[in-house]
Amino acid sequence: MTPGSMDEEKLFAARLYAVRNRPYLATALFALHTVESRQVPTMAVDRHWRCYVSPGFVDRTPLEELAGVWVHEVSHLLRDHHERSDRFAAKHELTGPAERLRMNIAADCEINDDVFGDGLARPEGAVQPALLRLPEGQLMEDYLRQFRLGPYTAGFAWLDCGSGADGLEREWDLGADGAHGLSAQERDAVRFRVAHGINSSPGSTPKGWQRWAQEAFQPPQPWRELLGAAVRSAISGPGVGEDYTYGRPSRRSAGLPGVIMPSLRRRPPRVCVIVDTSGSVSDAELGSAIVEITAIIRAVGGRGDLVSVLSCDAAVHVTQQLCRAEGIPLVGGGGTDLRTGFAKALRGSPRPDVIVALTDGQTPWPEAKPPCRAVVGLFPRQRQLDENNPRYVPDTPPAWARVVTLG
Repeated sequence: MTPGSMDEEKLFAARLYAVRNRPYLATALFALHTVESRQVPTMAVDRHWRCYVSPGFVDRTPLEELAGVWVHEVSHLLRDHHERSDRFAAKHELTGPAERLRMNIAADCEINDDVFGDGLARPEGAVQPALLRLPEGQLMEDYLRQFRLGPYTAGFAWLDCGSGADGLEREWDLGADGAHGLSAQERDAVRFRVAHGINSSPGSTPKGWQRWAQEAFQPPQPWRELLGAAVRSAISGPGVGEDYTYGRPSRRSAGLPGVIMPSLRRRPPRVCVIVDTSGSVSDAELGSAIVEITAIIRAVGGRGDLVSVLSCDAAVHVTQQLCRAEGIPLVGGGGTDLRTGFAKALRGSPRPDVIVALTDGQTPWPEAKPPCRAVVGLFPRQRQLDENNPRYVPDTPPAWARVVTLG
């Protein structure tokens, strides 16, 4: 190796090491074309699947850590962070390098919780949600709503994973017309092969990658974001998940000698999902209900133990807490009366803080507002006439529920 040139043998040995430890990413790792660059601090990618590599970084980084960086960078591209950053920036009117740095940090938080370990060493300085006092297991967009640049992020000012991570082109990008870039069709083909491989044999694949593979080729659905926002709003509302405890006496007790007063404590909110399994709900809609339940679990921080599911037609059939959304048995097929589902949910112990009903709306509704927040995900329907009662019009969801139309 000539002085100042990049140690390609070590770089590509690290890629092979990454493939051995993450075989489900092999197609993507070998699709990356490397470009030597002294303008990047470590390694970076552009949206055309070129990987820019600093020779000095390769020299000073142990092979096991270098393998982890390979996986980290290709994760940005597989998860489409550049396009998602562009959409988030446009929607929230965010401009400038500082906001793109924040997006890079948020994207790193999304992928770094399951990139390292199991054979891949964590590089020094890698962004972790815990360093920003944020929970693990969330998406880039969720993290962006929870932090701003400040003291906790000052140590990441050097971070630059390239335009493939945040959508902002760099001066060293070769651009769309540069050599060895992948076309849009080729990029989609790589994602499809990786997602298909994970879905075919998930095995010990991390949950973050399983979630990505399940959703990789579903078209963007604005209603899905609306439903997630409605659930997050419901679980973060005043009074939700609050209870009194004597484990930490109230400070007001000091003013009442001999009297111990409880303090108000925030606990994780519990969500009960009622799925309409009547005969008027199609198999495709029941499948999409499973996807919505997975999104609801993410909205409560990935805590499946805080989410229970009832399948309901004219009666309640199943109630259970979740380990995996894919294992939910949805049974039914008769008429529809979600009042029984609401009644069953409210009899549960502990009682839910939020009830989410996924239904086509062909149901009577509880007359009284439940003592908790309610969100209704409504499968769209044209008006259906009852041949036995031509004047029949289904009840609209009650005013006390937040309604989001699905699909």
